[in-house]
Amino acid sequence: MSNLTGTLIKMPARLEALVAYELALGEHRTSLNAFLGQPLKLTFTGNIYCDACGRKTKKSYSQGHCFPCMKKLARCDMCVMKPETCHYFEGTCREPEWGDRNCMVQHIVYLANTSGLKVGITRHTQVPTRWIDQGATQALPLLRVATRQLSGFVEVALASMVADKTNWRAMLKGDEAPLNLKAEGERLLPEIKEKLAELTLKYGDDAITVLDEPVVELSYPVLEYPTKIVSHNFDKNPEVAGTLLGIKGQYLILDTGVINLRKFTGYEVTLD
Repeated sequence: MSNLTGTLIKMPARLEALVAYELALGEHRTSLNAFLGQPLKLTFTGNIYCDACGRKTKKSYSQGHCFPCMKKLARCDMCVMKPETCHYFEGTCREPEWGDRNCMVQHIVYLANTSGLKVGITRHTQVPTRWIDQGATQALPLLRVATRQLSGFVEVALASMVADKTNWRAMLKGDEAPLNLKAEGERLLPEIKEKLAELTLKYGDDAITVLDEPVVELSYPVLEYPTKIVSHNFDKNPEVAGTLLGIKGQYLILDTGVINLRKFTGYEVTLD
């Protein structure tokens, strides 16, 4: 593994006994799990390319986009972060065809154990990828809903009782205790019964389905978790080097610190 150069995208990963990660640099794919315990160096060349249009940009917006794409693409709109604010049906979606493919499709509302109990949502096609990207050690699909906006309504209702954000520092320390997600689901669903009934009345009987799925357990390739979190940042120091101690979520854990590779989507990097 030497002298590969390309633009970063988030690490592809597969759910196996230990989550199997690849480093993606342009067209290059390098298996990372086998390099645990070995030295690794990533050097930012200073070039940033938009993940959507490919043009060179001085700054990255919305995880890998140039400013024009950030302003015009639906994937960069605020409703991606807050699905309950979806404005597709108002006829103002930036890219209705993108909305058809990504928002007007079934979504899963789930519980996960990341830095503790949290609620989250994802497209049905993104299970279990979304859980891996968040560094979840356990996940439980709770509901299947008809659209992304509906998943947002349900998530907001549950977020009044459960966190909807991951404490990434706690997640990287690996000290989350196992949870009984089934019991948590049985506790929480009755609390939002009225909200679910209201949404079903408005959007139809098939809009929301309560699921009875098993808890998914996830284990990550980590030799050693850090006791203190120190973050690497290509914008401050173009060279990130150290012994690879682990991979979790979209983070590399080195003996010199951690780095969130997804944050630097579009950055041209050389791997040694």
